[in-house]
Amino acid sequence: MKDIISVAVVNFKVNAADKENNLSRMCGYAEAAAKRGADLILFPELCLYGYDFYVDEDVTQADKILTAETISGPSCAALAEVAGKYGIYIVFGMAEKAEDTADSVLYNSAVAIGPDGVIGSYRKMHPFETESIWCEKGDRPFMFDTPWGPVSVGICFDTYQFPELQRYYCAQGSRLYLNPTAVVEEIPKEGSRQAFIDYYAPTLEYGVLCNTIYVASSNLTGRDIVNYFGGGSCMIGPAISPFYETGLHYYCGNKNNVQEELFIATIDLSLATRRLFTSKEITGVPDYRPEIYKQFI
Repeated sequence: MKDIISVAVVNFKVNAADKENNLSRMCGYAEAAAKRGADLILFPELCLYGYDFYVDEDVTQADKILTAETISGPSCAALAEVAGKYGIYIVFGMAEKAEDTADSVLYNSAVAIGPDGVIGSYRKMHPFETESIWCEKGDRPFMFDTPWGPVSVGICFDTYQFPELQRYYCAQGSRLYLNPTAVVEEIPKEGSRQAFIDYYAPTLEYGVLCNTIYVASSNLTGRDIVNYFGGGSCMIGPAISPFYETGLHYYCGNKNNVQEELFIATIDLSLATRRLFTSKEITGVPDYRPEIYKQFI
């Protein structure tokens, strides 16, 4: 299993409800990232068409269904062509029309594509408020195999309010967690930028500090139809530290940046020790005790 990987994240400004334009720029960003040495590129939640269209209650469900695609559809095929040409992995958010259910069933999904084509999708388990009006709740975790081991995925609200998902992935061996997201900066409210940072950053940092893994986050930025998104895309992970406690380092991007931009970091996944999940010298067993937690339910 390889340790050194280059990961790209994007502050992506959607062209609202213009799939053709968004897809073209996503392919361009993926190609540019590959030429700069990226092995994997992460795009935000629902970046293929934009976020606001789907949460708009004045847009009919029928119209939302018309814009959605299956993972065997043309958008995934276009990105798979780029991934195959450059030998990279691409993860991005879209409204997914499930091939194994009725056409009316939609999911807020993150699709994983590799050098050999479409791998699969993660369907958001915890849709946020009005998202539940248009999409079904996913019910399965999702990891995909790479030369760097299993890479795991959660979407936005999954990451910020449900740490159980990330912890499950860590217990299964993941050292890199991907967070395609759509977090709003609620301008023109006074202090909106700080409110965005105070919510967004600590929840990501907690995943690193608690689970000793890497977290890549890619957020929408700028105005969609109604909402103004906060950017802040970044790669954070464990820092080399003289102390036993896990240190934290921003490897690329930062929580303050709203500009549409591509960030790339080369990281060493061997620093992701997943300390809670490895057997301890003193006890011979991990600190993590899922057999006990099951009794609480």
